[in-house]
Amino acid sequence: MQGRAFFLSVLVVTLSLSGCFGEETIAPPVVEEESTDARVFVTDRYGQPVDMAPLDMTFQFSDVGETGKEPSIGITSSGCIFFIAMEKVMRSCDGGASWDETQDPVMCSPTTSDPYGWVDPITDRVFGVQMIGLETSWICWSDDDGETWLGNPHDSGTTPLNDHIKLASGPWTSSGYGLVGQITSNFYETAVYYCYNKLAGIFCFTSYDGGATFETGGQIIGLATTNGGLHGAISTAPDGTVYVTPRVATPTVIVSKDNGFSWFERTMGEDVNTPNPRKNSEVSTDTASNAYHVWTGADEGIYMSRSTDSGETWEQESIRISPAGVISSVFPQTDAGDPGRIAITYLGSENTEMLNQSDIDGNPWDGNAHYAPNNATYHLYITYSLNALDDEPIFHTYRVTDDPVQRGSICLNSGDCRDIGGSNRNLLDFNDLHIDREGRVYVAFADGCTGECTTKDASAEDSRDGRGAVYYLASGPSLIEEFGLMTPIMA
Repeated sequence: MQGRAFFLSVLVVTLSLSGCFGEETIAPPVVEEESTDARVFVTDRYGQPVDMAPLDMTFQFSDVGETGKEPSIGITSSGCIFFIAMEKVMRSCDGGASWDETQDPVMCSPTTSDPYGWVDPITDRVFGVQMIGLETSWICWSDDDGETWLGNPHDSGTTPLNDHIKLASGPWTSSGYGLVGQITSNFYETAVYYCYNKLAGIFCFTSYDGGATFETGGQIIGLATTNGGLHGAISTAPDGTVYVTPRVATPTVIVSKDNGFSWFERTMGEDVNTPNPRKNSEVSTDTASNAYHVWTGADEGIYMSRSTDSGETWEQESIRISPAGVISSVFPQTDAGDPGRIAITYLGSENTEMLNQSDIDGNPWDGNAHYAPNNATYHLYITYSLNALDDEPIFHTYRVTDDPVQRGSICLNSGDCRDIGGSNRNLLDFNDLHIDREGRVYVAFADGCTGECTTKDASAEDSRDGRGAVYYLASGPSLIEEFGLMTPIMA
């Protein structure tokens, strides 16, 4: 992989010879290069430029060194970064200078596909989830930064197609399961939620014992073929509200206020609908439990709707987060800190000259990444807003990759992929973004364009990798105001 370093970055990471286990490992150095084509945008709620200086931020790159398709990322209070993708849980405790594989081969059972990871921001429990076949999942967890693990299977029942597995945790509420918890001394400190889809729809369960068992729950929405059996990440708020985002034409969230005992649906952003196939929109919540839902709209931009009453009502006029010049986008992920302070990442293309030219099927291209021409290029973008609750919020967007993350189309529907020197489903369905306890932003992504693909004359056939990689905020404003400006992490 070509070393990726953002043009402002001045961070020098010290090469460490010891991994988190204390075993001697030799990690490749992090290569610093200046960008020759820096892209920075400051935009309004319509994606249009405003006359304002961008936030002074730098981002540090780290190569995880393993396949990273559909990555999850989380950070414990000790500063260890956990990157979960495919069949491995990877960990770095030195700011990304080195990575170790951490999962227990017995407690974290042999795996197949659809991995997911989560770090509980309250208890520091690290979860690794894997799908075993199509009917069972295996959930393992660690309470000591991955040194030791426990694990149990979770049977999805007799209906096949346990798929699209997700896990998260959040506070107990004073109603529903939380009310039971007030008189049950052995409840885990947080509620742990586990969702997956079957042919019948989305199923979500709540664990009382920290993820060891999931005895309570069931179907929360109907058939995948009619109203959204596929879903994005589970999100929770400080007040205990839980959000799940289904795959539907109109941006929608499914909400629970009683720890998953009951659910209701809300729609938003009806000015920019979200046609299928769309996957993995996401909700983030700030420290005051305001919610921010992001998705890719019908015009292929990244949009947001806000709720200031814990998901009861949402704005119906959505806000454009991505700059107008980014005409194609996929995999929006978000997290928030204090009120109005949010970060969003996505893959995007600025190939405006290709609009209405022939797409991968020979039709005029409208910006849909699923049909992008073979010479389209996609990069990783990170957007910050420190006033996202204002009537006129400002968004600061940095294109952090110098060479593309993908050349050509990105398959968004597993039943309709293309074989162009290998399947264009090499990135699978999502990336991830989370903040640590101090409000520093971390982004996990799969890089589909490595090695020879980074050269000037590379083609879509060269872009079939899925290398795991991370960008994190090296310097710039924390999303939690009390921590002020972040400074580079030193190993």
